[in-house]
Amino acid sequence: MVQSMISSPQVQPDTPWSPLALAAFRAIWIASVVSNVGSWMQNVGVAWQMTTLTPSPVLVALIQTATSLPVFLVGLPAGTLADLVDRRRLLLVSQTWMLVAAAILSGLTFAGRTTPLTLLLLTFALGLGASVNSPAWQAIVPELVPRRQLANAIALNGAGFNLARATGPALGGLLVAAAGPAFVFLLNALSFLATIVVLYRWRRPAAISGGSSPTERLSEALHAGLRYVRFAPALRALLGRVAIFVVCASALWALLPLVARQQLGLDSSGYGLLLACLGIGAVLGAFVLPRFRRRLSLDLLISVASVVFAVGTAALGWVGFLPLLGLALAAAGVAWLMVMSSFNVAAQTIAPAWVSARVLGTYLLVSQGGLAAGSFAWGAVADRLGLPAALALAAGGLVLGLAVAPVWRLKPGERLDVRPSAHLAEPPSVLGEIEPSRGPVLVIAEYRVRPEHAAEFAEAMQAVRIVRRRDGAATWGLFEDPTDPGRYLETFIIHSLGEHLRQHERGTMSDKAIEERALRLADGPPEVRHLIAALSE
Repeated sequence: MVQSMISSPQVQPDTPWSPLALAAFRAIWIASVVSNVGSWMQNVGVAWQMTTLTPSPVLVALIQTATSLPVFLVGLPAGTLADLVDRRRLLLVSQTWMLVAAAILSGLTFAGRTTPLTLLLLTFALGLGASVNSPAWQAIVPELVPRRQLANAIALNGAGFNLARATGPALGGLLVAAAGPAFVFLLNALSFLATIVVLYRWRRPAAISGGSSPTERLSEALHAGLRYVRFAPALRALLGRVAIFVVCASALWALLPLVARQQLGLDSSGYGLLLACLGIGAVLGAFVLPRFRRRLSLDLLISVASVVFAVGTAALGWVGFLPLLGLALAAAGVAWLMVMSSFNVAAQTIAPAWVSARVLGTYLLVSQGGLAAGSFAWGAVADRLGLPAALALAAGGLVLGLAVAPVWRLKPGERLDVRPSAHLAEPPSVLGEIEPSRGPVLVIAEYRVRPEHAAEFAEAMQAVRIVRRRDGAATWGLFEDPTDPGRYLETFIIHSLGEHLRQHERGTMSDKAIEERALRLADGPPEVRHLIAALSE
């Protein structure tokens, strides 16, 4: 099945299911669903095991924190690593790590030696593996499908994840009731094998490699990723919206096991069924999402879905009639899929290939980190005010958080052309013969601009400034010569020659359009000079 993975994908009709016709994507998608079913079964077992070991809302909520907190530690470094090394090998290491952690937890539980601390530590270890795995996993999707099918592939990944969410909790609850959590932990360990086998047999195309510029060190790549986030306004708006939503939405996920056990008096299978309602709603959301995307703007879609999720969150605390609560949770599942899928598609299409995994690592840091921080906070609120009050406050936060929508409007990734452009002039060949670590490098571009175009040129160069800073410049300036009207100097400094050579490979088609707008206002292309520091502090 996997031997044909290295063959070139054939043209397929652009339907929601068309990526599954590609052997590589299909094999990895199926393996992912199997692994995610195991992970959701484990989540039920871990949460239920903790409620058995302790009645503390804080300790139960810390399960979600232990799952998500590792993103704070390794989310961005993991994304950076995935941009530098073979993503297939990185995925094999992370999947093996999670297999071992799940197997240890199963062994300790079978032996009756699990404590709240060991449960949290091994859940943290699994979260650590997932944090390393996620940026590389999402970044390989563009390698598996043609660009025109990327949005469909991302939606299918979301549908597969939520299919696992729909079936995994119910299976997990039934198995916990029938055989105990240790058996569920063992099945989760075995589920990682499916992904490991598929990844081992997949041969990543050799063409997926960097350019001719010097290879980045990890510290340089990490700094470049952070700089990109800082100078990408659309990305910052996306991350801000994600943070607000997930911090408030985390209350439902963190407090659901306590509501099931303490307020509703359910056993593990009942808890699993409540989770299944959320999962079934999310699967339904994957089917109806394309229709809503065609009819609603991205901001309006997320706002409506956030309100629906807020209603489901409040219902969890105040509705005791199980059929009605199940419907509310299913609606919340639809809303969750719509919001998170929209955020995820934006994160995967908003950045060029050279920094894609780092952007995804930052996105995961914000989303999973927000879940971790929010889970702890809402657990503490529930400990003091009770479960219904905590869930009501979280629902209110979801609605109030929509106030930032007019300020942080989301730009759909499909409006950005992040294909490489190679529009920058080749640097002087002599620079390739100099040690890449030399620097800083001062670049001076001299423009001639007619007086009637001066104001418009300066405005256009503001957008150029963002491009330069985002792609490598440590400082940037635009100067006019008072003794020679119409003479403008653009200057920017890059920390090293190697970083400047990489900067030449980072331009996108959208960047090209920005720079062409400025050039149309000048009398011809600029004269460019490169200077390397003779002395540096």
